[in-house]
Amino acid sequence: MSSTIQQRLTALGITLPQPAVPAAAYVPFVRTGNLVFLSGHIARRDGKPWVGQLGAGIGTEEGKLAARAIAVELMGTLQAAVGDLARVRRIVKVMSLVNSTPAFTEQHLVTNGCSELLVEVFGKEVGSHARSAFGVAQIPLGACVEIELIAEVQ
Repeated sequence: MSSTIQQRLTALGITLPQPAVPAAAYVPFVRTGNLVFLSGHIARRDGKPWVGQLGAGIGTEEGKLAARAIAVELMGTLQAAVGDLARVRRIVKVMSLVNSTPAFTEQHLVTNGCSELLVEVFGKEVGSHARSAFGVAQIPLGACVEIELIAEVQ
């Protein structure tokens, strides 16, 4: 892994995990050409699904922390997919699903927890990405946030 990326992760106190074993009929990532598509990762806290709904017991700041935790998981999966995060040329797209009440309208702020960490680790040029953030009625296992990612690699 690039010493710069590793230095940033170390400075942030982040150790990348191994990818989780899929719980259904899918794979954690697919590479086609120079693109890697990561399957959706749900928020986890203490190894268990981070359960709850934004706007009903979970606020924006806690949701941001959940999205940040997902970014760490996504980077672990991306590293497994390409072998070295230095091979990432661009984080292309992030799509975020936020388990939220109909009145909750800060999905974009929740998703910033993931986006900001990606920029912090990869730098602005590589880490800045296109993004969508949606409010949804429910996410598997009752998780509060799920995020998928597309990256360009060499």
